[in-house]
Amino acid sequence: MPEEKPHDVIIIVAGPAGLTAAIYTGRALLPVLVIEKAVPGGQLNETDLIENWPGFEEAVAAPELMEKLRRQAARFGAEIVQDEVIRIEPGEGLHRVVTPHGLHTARTVILAPGSRPRELPAKGAARLKGRGVSYCATCDGFFFQGKRIIEVGAGDSGLTEALFLTRFAESVKIVIRHPEDDPKAFRASPILQKRARENPKISFLWNRIVEEVLGEDRVTGVILRNLATGETETLEIDGVFVNIGHVPQTDFLKGAVNLDDDGYIVTDKRLRTSIPGIFAAGDARIDANRYAQGVIAAGEGAIAAIEAEKYLSG
Repeated sequence: MPEEKPHDVIIIVAGPAGLTAAIYTGRALLPVLVIEKAVPGGQLNETDLIENWPGFEEAVAAPELMEKLRRQAARFGAEIVQDEVIRIEPGEGLHRVVTPHGLHTARTVILAPGSRPRELPAKGAARLKGRGVSYCATCDGFFFQGKRIIEVGAGDSGLTEALFLTRFAESVKIVIRHPEDDPKAFRASPILQKRARENPKISFLWNRIVEEVLGEDRVTGVILRNLATGETETLEIDGVFVNIGHVPQTDFLKGAVNLDDDGYIVTDKRLRTSIPGIFAAGDARIDANRYAQGVIAAGEGAIAAIEAEKYLSG
């Protein structure tokens, strides 16, 4: 595929950060290409409802909100293509973005690759992924109607997922690696903690971790280890839902821009990477990852777009 005429801006990829950046660059009348390997919306497409997005009095379905962002970006002229960026080749004045289907060049690049779920480090978890071990409640919850489930993770996402699963499951037990009286036991917001504690289908397994996931073709149980005593116990369950953080999707950026030891993109306060003309926003960026909130990613997308426009204007 021959090289195209250089774009003013290329955005990778189309989550809340990327789509917001596309809206802002479009409003600045900058030709922008957005490259997304999956469905625009990123990780938020795997969330059920969002009730803390500014401007929405009632909860809104996450995929619906992301579709509104996509259409808004398209209305301002963003071209969104489905492809996967395999590497970036920074240059002086022009940067090359390589995909399996072609080569694109741009004067500026906004990196918003997001992150993927961190997998459960327990024996049997990888083997039974998709057979009772799940990293997406909205994708798989329906298949666990009347089943017994455990949720691993006590942050906002973990408790939101557990509450969602009570629509289908007979019971949801949340595994928490801290004692009940530990102030660090929950990382979730107080309102989510209150809802989880008040839900009759939810109970808590304190001071435990999942040592092993049991089953041949499907999950049949787990072995839990008590962190205080070291003792193990076997619990019969039908599904394991995991929400223990994320890993930045930045493998394709190695050698192109500076990353920290965990793979997060290093930027300054103006979201500039180590390469002039390349900016970063959202969950894959070194400072934003600690919050993992769609609205923060969107805000960073706006900042990156404004900085890209300033860079292009000299």
